[in-house]
Amino acid sequence: MSSPRKEDEIMQVRRAQEKDIPRVLELLVQVDMVHHNGRPDIFKGPATKYNAQELSQIFSNDATPVFVCVDEADKVLGHAFTIHKQIVGDSVLTDIRTLYIDDICVDEAARGKGVGKALYEHVVAYARAQGFYNVTLNVWSCNPGAQKFYETMGLKPQKIGMELVL
Repeated sequence: MSSPRKEDEIMQVRRAQEKDIPRVLELLVQVDMVHHNGRPDIFKGPATKYNAQELSQIFSNDATPVFVCVDEADKVLGHAFTIHKQIVGDSVLTDIRTLYIDDICVDEAARGKGVGKALYEHVVAYARAQGFYNVTLNVWSCNPGAQKFYETMGLKPQKIGMELVL
């Protein structure tokens, strides 16, 4: 009987916990560097958009659930930050509830092993179970790999942001 291949490792997606903060901070640097390498005029780098205290508050808030994909040793391989959004009483927009994916990151060493797919599918299942109308996200045009991944997952452009750098 042969031993399991690395690709066959057991992964689990769960809510992020305090113990995950150091690892999530490492992943946030990876996210920033992807964006910094694509748009150094906008993104500093290496940096994180949250500090440990802010992550603790985000993790404990049910309106901003963060999910992590972990291996059998409970090492965080990737994360998905989400935000509950709803505009109520707008004169033009309907009152739909949206689950916004603020950030998905898969550790560089774990890419291509299904971590991103597991995280995304967990987020969609969570959104369905919670009665959300849709799941949305933004992707930077300087990150074509992420755009291709999201298209593979079935997402379609909802709106396009444009700029003129002066």
